[in-house]
Amino acid sequence: MTTARDIAAGVRSGGLTARAVVEEALAAIAARDPELHAFNHVMADEARAAADAVDHKIAIGEDPGPLAGVPVALKDNLCTRGIPTTCSSRILEGWLPPYDATVVNRVRDAGGIVVGKTNLDEFAMGSSTENSSFGPTRNPHDPSKVPGGSSGGSAAAVAADYVPLALGSDTGGSIRQPAAFCGVVGVKPTYGGVSRYGLIAFASSLDQIGPFAKNVADAALLLEVVSGHDPNDSTSIDQPATPLVDHLAHGIDGLRIGLVTELMDGIEPDVAAKVREAADKLTAAGAKVEEVSVPATIHGLSAYYLIAPAEASSNLARYDGVRYGLRTPAPDITTMYGATRAAGFGAEVKRRIMLGTYALSAGYYDAYYGQAQRVRTLIIRDFEAAYADHDVLISPTTPSTAFAFGAKKDPLSMYMSDVCTIPSNLAGHPAMSVPFGTGADGMPVGVQVMAPALGEQLMFRVAQALEDAAR
Repeated sequence: MTTARDIAAGVRSGGLTARAVVEEALAAIAARDPELHAFNHVMADEARAAADAVDHKIAIGEDPGPLAGVPVALKDNLCTRGIPTTCSSRILEGWLPPYDATVVNRVRDAGGIVVGKTNLDEFAMGSSTENSSFGPTRNPHDPSKVPGGSSGGSAAAVAADYVPLALGSDTGGSIRQPAAFCGVVGVKPTYGGVSRYGLIAFASSLDQIGPFAKNVADAALLLEVVSGHDPNDSTSIDQPATPLVDHLAHGIDGLRIGLVTELMDGIEPDVAAKVREAADKLTAAGAKVEEVSVPATIHGLSAYYLIAPAEASSNLARYDGVRYGLRTPAPDITTMYGATRAAGFGAEVKRRIMLGTYALSAGYYDAYYGQAQRVRTLIIRDFEAAYADHDVLISPTTPSTAFAFGAKKDPLSMYMSDVCTIPSNLAGHPAMSVPFGTGADGMPVGVQVMAPALGEQLMFRVAQALEDAAR
């Protein structure tokens, strides 16, 4: 499949029809998704109707928007009106949202065609998409390997050439880590830069929605479309979307780039070698690259796995068998609550709810949750110090390339997959993963580019330079 920008240009000019583009996407999904399982639900009829509407606009001389006719996949924790939205959990069985997420409306308003809802780790809790109640998603580059998580379905859908664009959510690395494993571009924007209205919450102070794409320019285009203030989201930044696509060609000559030393510790040698090669390529492109220390990032994993579960235990209290989703019959309401949640939530979700509830409990709040928030402040301060002398920072996206199914059976080894991505979530800063060659096993390697809050323009310029150097 060609790029999103080429598709949109072709549809606008009349050289392509949106209907033909959508039929190609649906045929690709039908041909391979029984093997990969990137999608929980394919919206074939809805996609065809939307494509016909775009073609009609073209026929009467209207411009459908910057995503004219471009197929887009949505992570199945983004509300879509009247369409099953499950978070890959049994507890939302049969639930049809009565409204669309803001990002869904913005994609459609820009002429994008939603083709389906993608698989994820249940409630976005995981790093491999093995925790889905509907079965795992497989990596298109090697189906014996995981695609990463939690947005594994969205990453796989783009990597498999089903769609040129997809949306995911990133709480501790859930866009960037699967993007690295699947060899695509994945972006976590500045916290508040993209509306979370209609995103089913995991950890509200960390969650962000962002794009997946095959290339940096397409990712920039989708981020421009979905960004900007939304009065429905109280955490939304009150300013227009940052222009990105027109700045990609500005180059990186003279930019100061820091390679974070703490995030190079414990990294597989082949991945570390690719990151150092990327640093050399950025130097050759005119940037000044040097190592930089961001000391508190070594505590990021520990702080995250107190803050995120604490927020999850609060957010997931609403799933009680009364208002929507699964309900397990029982003789009284207290028993029904317990039976419904026991049957509806998977093991990893239960683990995090219990961990978070414990961290918030009387006598432990200050020792655990309060202390984790103080560490979060230290991380923010250390990033500020690093950005005083550097425009952007780089690191590996993941400690290794994609691993085999069942390779990480204990929770801690799985959690370590996000050790490089979590600090940016805790700080609220933008970060993205850019494919940069392959590891010793032939699987994709991602380089992470990080920037201070609202620093997406510089971040994307560096990402474009990396993409150019990797060709």
